[in-house]
Amino acid sequence: MTTAETAPPPSMRLRELVFGAACAAALRTAARLGVADAVGDSPVSVEDLATAVKTEPQPLRRLLRALSCYGVFAEQPDGAFAHTDMSRLLREDDPHSLRYITLWCTEPWTWDAWPRLDEAVRTGRNVVEDLYGKEFFQYLNEDAPESALVFNRAMTTSSAQSAQDVADFLDLSGSSSVADIGGGQGHVVASLLEKYPALHGTLLDLPRVVENADPRLRPGGALAERVNVVPGDCRVAVPVRADVYIIKNILEWDDDSTARTLRNVREAGGPGTRVVVIENLVDDTPSMRFSTAMDLLLLLNVGGAKHTTDSMVRRLTAGGLVVEDIRPVNPYLHAFDCTVPA
Repeated sequence: MTTAETAPPPSMRLRELVFGAACAAALRTAARLGVADAVGDSPVSVEDLATAVKTEPQPLRRLLRALSCYGVFAEQPDGAFAHTDMSRLLREDDPHSLRYITLWCTEPWTWDAWPRLDEAVRTGRNVVEDLYGKEFFQYLNEDAPESALVFNRAMTTSSAQSAQDVADFLDLSGSSSVADIGGGQGHVVASLLEKYPALHGTLLDLPRVVENADPRLRPGGALAERVNVVPGDCRVAVPVRADVYIIKNILEWDDDSTARTLRNVREAGGPGTRVVVIENLVDDTPSMRFSTAMDLLLLLNVGGAKHTTDSMVRRLTAGGLVVEDIRPVNPYLHAFDCTVPA
């Protein structure tokens, strides 16, 4: 266990930090090769593992040795490697899998964009449009379909894993309808409908997103009779009336897009409507190292930002909402419970 007495000196720690790209690349490589999937419940020799994932044994040993320094896999006295709690999260079949998050955060475009962070910091603008000549999601869907697929799988995984936490957290016992705005494939609204059998739900997101909605919400699904799936862009309009609106992890765009979304929700719901905004924060949370890194990545790709508590409150207030309560949903998410004033 690292303590103040055994922690590496500043010079060593800084050297480790500047080689952070090596760690990210090693994690990406392990995810792409399926190394974690090939390691079972018992330690496995590098030779057998190399055969399973179709690599050379010696370079694979070097990869695993590097990762084991960070607690991802564990080298045994005989040179075999075993799983750790972190390496299991790279497995495709783990219920808490971070395989696609790992791939998404290390996609090819990220290696083009990170070296230009100084440019983004100087100008406050994203660098992707200069790199590829088009807006980020347009580039992703038109020029990088494999990366777009990784993005969709990463967002699906993340949403599915947090949906139950959100459903457990929210008390909608006095409501008859809920709308998930920009809700992806609808995991949150599905979890809420399962929790509240009398509740009616709506899922609103882009057409290409909702066409792959959670099977529970599609025609013939277990919840289909209690949900409307609406294709649309919440920055343009919110043609949905509900008692409660949920906006989760989408107010990370430029300020104008955020303002338009909040205005559209406010006008759709009307006075007295409850609006619950759920976001990662970059201040005073256990996930700050991850969320601050994602904050910089948002600056690079869309010119957006993660929020502090204060900056989120300012945006919600400027958007015409009254913030009633702020509470953590889990170590990664905070909920801002708001109302539309009379």
